[in-house]
Amino acid sequence: MSEAILVALITGGVSLAGVVITCMATAKKTEKATAVAQAITDTKIDELTREVRLHNGFAQRVPVVEEQIKVINHRIADLENDQKH
Repeated sequence: MSEAILVALITGGVSLAGVVITCMATAKKTEKATAVAQAITDTKIDELTREVRLHNGFAQRVPVVEEQIKVINHRIADLENDQKH
């Protein structure tokens, strides 16, 4: 085997090892970044879910409060009419 072929094989092998190491490091870094992004997204979804549940509770109570206000207004009107007579 000639010297040139041997040098080419060694150079190719070292280059291949460098590419493999770089790809593995990049994959790990990307995986960590994805995990962090997913954790942030999960936290935001949990917070939005909590806020929606809180809002739904108010949305269910508003019609009840509106009905109570109507009753109160009617009672006030009745009292005002009673005082006039």
